[in-house]
Amino acid sequence: IQGLAAIKREIDHGRFEFDESLEDIHMHIEARLLQEVGTVAQKLHTARSRNDQVVLDVRMYLRDNVEKLLAHLEQLKKVLVALASDTIDVVMPGYTHLQPAQPVLFAHHIMAYYEMFKRDSERLADGLKRINVMPLGSAALAGTTYPIDRHFTAELLGFPEVSANSMDSVADRDFIIEFLAAAGICMVHFSRLSEELILWSSPEFGFVEIPDAFATGSSIMPQKKNPDVPELVRGKTGSVFGDLMSMLTLMKSLPMAYNRDMQEDKLPLFRTVDTLGSCVEVYTAMLPRLIIKKEVMQAAATRGFLNATDMADYLVVKGMPFRKAHECVGTTVGYALEKGMELHDLTLAELQTFSALVKEDIFDFLSTEKVINRRRSFGGTAKETVAAAISTAQDELKQGL
Repeated sequence: IQGLAAIKREIDHGRFEFDESLEDIHMHIEARLLQEVGTVAQKLHTARSRNDQVVLDVRMYLRDNVEKLLAHLEQLKKVLVALASDTIDVVMPGYTHLQPAQPVLFAHHIMAYYEMFKRDSERLADGLKRINVMPLGSAALAGTTYPIDRHFTAELLGFPEVSANSMDSVADRDFIIEFLAAAGICMVHFSRLSEELILWSSPEFGFVEIPDAFATGSSIMPQKKNPDVPELVRGKTGSVFGDLMSMLTLMKSLPMAYNRDMQEDKLPLFRTVDTLGSCVEVYTAMLPRLIIKKEVMQAAATRGFLNATDMADYLVVKGMPFRKAHECVGTTVGYALEKGMELHDLTLAELQTFSALVKEDIFDFLSTEKVINRRRSFGGTAKETVAAAISTAQDELKQGL
C-alpha cells in the first residue's frame, strides 16, 4: 500500500516515467512497484484481470460522483424552495403552447422545477443500487481458481452487493448507460429552465434580470445583456444526449464478455459527470441572485383574458352547462377584443348582454387574486396550496428525502 501510494504521488506530480516497452498502465504500475517494494509486487495481479479491475474502478468512481451530485442537487433544491418561499406573493401568467393561459403564482412555477429535480435525485439515488455492485474476483470472464472471498473484498471496499455472474461482471456497462440516461433527463430540466429564463429576461417579457456575474454584454451593441449561463447550460444538454447515444451505440453489438471497445466508455462518462456537476453548481449560485420583476409579472397576469376560464366557471356555478358557458365567454372575449378591453374592464350592462346570469359579483370573481386562490385542489396554484407544498419540500429537505 505504501508503494502504491508513492507511485500515485509520482503520477500526480508528473514524475512517473513511462516506457513504451510496457503494455499499459497496469504493467507500468506493477513494474514500478517491483522497483519500489521487491518481488511481492508480482503477486499484485493474483486472482485478478484488467477486465474486472477496470470495471471496479469505474464503479467506484461513479459511486463517489453520484453521491457528490446528489449532495449538490440537494443544495439546488434548497435554493429553489427558498426562491419560491421568498416570492410567494408574486403573480405571473401561466402558459400553455407559450400562449398566456391562466394566472399562477411565480412560486408555483418555481416549485414545478423542485419536483423535476426531486425526481432526478430519486433516479440517481436508485441507480446507485446498480452501481454499487462489486465485480472484483470475476477475473477475465470465468472467475478464478484461487480460494478468494469476494464478499470480504466487497465489505472492505464498501459494496453492499457482489456481482453474481463473472461474465456479466466484466461485460456490464448498464450502470453507466443508466446514469447517462438519468443525467440526460436532468439536463432536459436544466434546459427547460434555461429556456424560460432566457425568454423571461428578454425585453418582450421583462419578468426577470440575469445577474451581471452570469451574463455578458455584446461586443458591438452596448445596450445588450446576454443571458450567457442559461444559454451555455441549454447548449450543454446536447453534449450529454450525445454521450448517452455514444454509450448505447458502443454497447449494442458487443458479444460476451469484455471487448476493447469498452475502453471508450470513459470519455462520455467523465464528460457527463463534469458537465452535469457544473450545471448544478452554476444554477445553485445563480438562482438566489435572480432579479424578479414583480410589477411586470403582475401586469402581464392581468391582461390577455387570463380570467376567461373563470368567467366560464362563474356561469357554470350559476347553472349554465359548461359547453354553453365556454361558447358564451368566447363570444364575450371577441367583443372585448373589438373594444380593446379586458373582461373585467367591461361594464355590468355589457356583460349581461351575453348572459342574464351575470351579476355584480362577477367582478370580484374575476380578480386575479381570487382567480388564483380558488385553485385550492391538491397541487394547485392557490397561495395556501403553494405554501403547503413549500412546507412539505422544506420538511423533505430536512429529512434528506
